[in-house]
Amino acid sequence: MLNDKKIVVVLPAYNAALTLEKTFREIPFDIVDDVVLVDDASKDETLEIGRQLGIKHLIRHDNNKGYGGNQKSCYNKALELGADVVVMLHPDYQYTPKLITAMCSIIANDLYPVVFGSRILGKGALKGGMPMYKYIFNRMLTLTQNILIGQKLSEYHTGYRTFSGEVLKNINYMANSDDFVFDNEMISQIFMKGYDIAEITCPTKYFEEASSINFKRSAIYGLGVLRVSLQHRLHMWGLLKGKIY
Repeated sequence: MLNDKKIVVVLPAYNAALTLEKTFREIPFDIVDDVVLVDDASKDETLEIGRQLGIKHLIRHDNNKGYGGNQKSCYNKALELGADVVVMLHPDYQYTPKLITAMCSIIANDLYPVVFGSRILGKGALKGGMPMYKYIFNRMLTLTQNILIGQKLSEYHTGYRTFSGEVLKNINYMANSDDFVFDNEMISQIFMKGYDIAEITCPTKYFEEASSINFKRSAIYGLGVLRVSLQHRLHMWGLLKGKIY
């Protein structure tokens, strides 16, 4: 609990056996009430390690549902548990769990309803080993999205996100894609509902065990992001009614 708000950390996992324990051990359990691990049909021992760590809420998908499909299960379970604050933390140890307290305090103190850990604020991305082509891709996409959506985020593509339970209840995330573009559809929904998003500087790590998508998947993701941003603008203008809103 933090300010009498129940905090649930959700771990959308796929082949995270090598990094799950290290991630879990750094979660600040002085404020975190529950942890949910959703194993998206991993081919390694992710689920077994989760059991060994004593994670109480374990969900396994019999078939791989994709990154977005995994998050849907995560948020559904967190809300079922009565979460007031939900932290989405990748179990690949690319983002440090040590920022959970800072991110949750912003929401628990009613400053902002959503907080992102940004790799772009400061020099965390390149210093942490982000490939230059991904950095440039990230910056170009973010600039275009800010123009189309009418916001001023430093990054739309971070995988480190914290939400108030109210936000999750008031957006239709189940209508979103099961693929990576799910994240950007959620951002569009959040802004469309009139919520603000805070950002906090987040160091990141790129190493062999950390999850990452290849150039081809990155290109497909980029086109999906542009589609979502354009859809957002057209919906704002009343020219197109997006099904996710």
